[in-house]
Amino acid sequence: MQSNINDFHEYAVVDLGSNSFHMVIAKKVNNALQVIYKHKQNVHLATGLNHDFQLSETSICRGVACLAMFAERLKDFPVSHIKVVGTYTLRVAKNRYQFLLEAAKVFPYPIEIISGQEEARLIYIGAINTESVAKSDVKFVIDVGGGSTEIAIGTGSTPTLVESRPMGCVTYAKQFFPKQTISRPLFERACFAAEQQVEKMIKLVKSKNITVAFGASGTIKSIYSILLDLGVSDGIITPNRLDDLVSYILEFKHFSDIDYPSLSDERKAVFVSGLAIFYGVFKAFGIKELHYTQSALREGLLYEMTEDNKSLQDICQKTIDTLFKQYRIDEQHANQVAQTAKHLFKQWKKQTTVTLDPILESILYWSALLHEIGLSINFSGIHKHSAYILQNSNMPGFNEEQQFLLSTLVRYHRKGLKIESIPYFSLFETKQIYPLLQILRLAVLINNQRSSTLDPHVFTLAIMDNDPCKFQLTLDQQFAQHNRLVVLDLEQEQLYWQQNKPWQLHIKID
Repeated sequence: MQSNINDFHEYAVVDLGSNSFHMVIAKKVNNALQVIYKHKQNVHLATGLNHDFQLSETSICRGVACLAMFAERLKDFPVSHIKVVGTYTLRVAKNRYQFLLEAAKVFPYPIEIISGQEEARLIYIGAINTESVAKSDVKFVIDVGGGSTEIAIGTGSTPTLVESRPMGCVTYAKQFFPKQTISRPLFERACFAAEQQVEKMIKLVKSKNITVAFGASGTIKSIYSILLDLGVSDGIITPNRLDDLVSYILEFKHFSDIDYPSLSDERKAVFVSGLAIFYGVFKAFGIKELHYTQSALREGLLYEMTEDNKSLQDICQKTIDTLFKQYRIDEQHANQVAQTAKHLFKQWKKQTTVTLDPILESILYWSALLHEIGLSINFSGIHKHSAYILQNSNMPGFNEEQQFLLSTLVRYHRKGLKIESIPYFSLFETKQIYPLLQILRLAVLINNQRSSTLDPHVFTLAIMDNDPCKFQLTLDQQFAQHNRLVVLDLEQEQLYWQQNKPWQLHIKID
């Protein structure tokens, strides 16, 4: 490991896709990124996904073996210079934690599972920051992956529309071309299925008046390359050229028969299904021309990791602000709870040796701000309603576990709980999660009376026995005398904690 992280100028991104695992390493030279290493391994993770969304042992072993090889190249990298993300197959696999646990044995870096919308956002950022486009252009970006297809549209640096659909070249190959035979009826069925996946978007996409379109991924790269093989000098994909290409492909009887110089044997196994998806979407949206871009998810990750250390945090904060306004949350009360959480957390942090990523501290404050987001549904069961909204909202900037942690904190911020019910997280430890939840519960409870004049400094938090989950909360005596309901609430909270070892709450009035 490098002794001084500031002297380390290489950054690595690993993309655990449904078809292939990719590793890209770039070096920062004079504030510009230079790619110095790329490696692609065809893992075909999605082929091991059965109808019950369980990954097979064989596919898990293939993925883990690939990561073990990647780990050899990354052994000298600081963790902060590595970003590893999983996409569609790891999103939907019910036994993904089995994969993550096995991977952790050979690959000592955190693996983040990102939502389809977050993937689409990153693909858009990767494309527009490497292609020459005008600020005024309405930009359309599509990526046909192994298990899902991502679509993003925007005019500026941030897309205004991001969508992900569960259709990919690997999954469609299994579904529509199980014997790898090619026929017009099979191809049309796959195209129609792709159109159905986007039919509710068609009117909205067409209303955006797209001025420039880009396509990323192996499928679109193959289409672009075959057009070059056929003598199309600029490689631009147009409706007529795409029609011609489909006609050429349908002349073959089997995947292995397809014979173009640029199409590898590996790509042949998924090209027809990927072409069907792209053709269906291209026609449904009425795209006039589309340019292939080499930049997508991995470049988007690199850009955000190196451009500005605060940029991702700013995106997350903007997401929180949008939800705050959308659900018309009581600003004064939410800020009061957040300030109380900050006051308690600051004291806890000074006394513990538990290390926290800055994002965890932010998630605590955001959970305090949004704990009443479900009030728009009903006060009864508000913690459940709030958690549901947060778990199922599109939240740019958050990976899946960060979003899940936010919703989990809010889910258990009030009433009785069993800590056994708190789900497992691969990126965070219980010794990090429990104190955040304990602090949030206290911050909400202390502000139950919704007093705008409450001073959080009348509460002092101390850790007992060097245990980060054992709290002593000292109340100012004068405050306790005039706020007996708060004291009663704290006594009830004390009983809840007693039922959940190792939690402990001691209340002291001084």
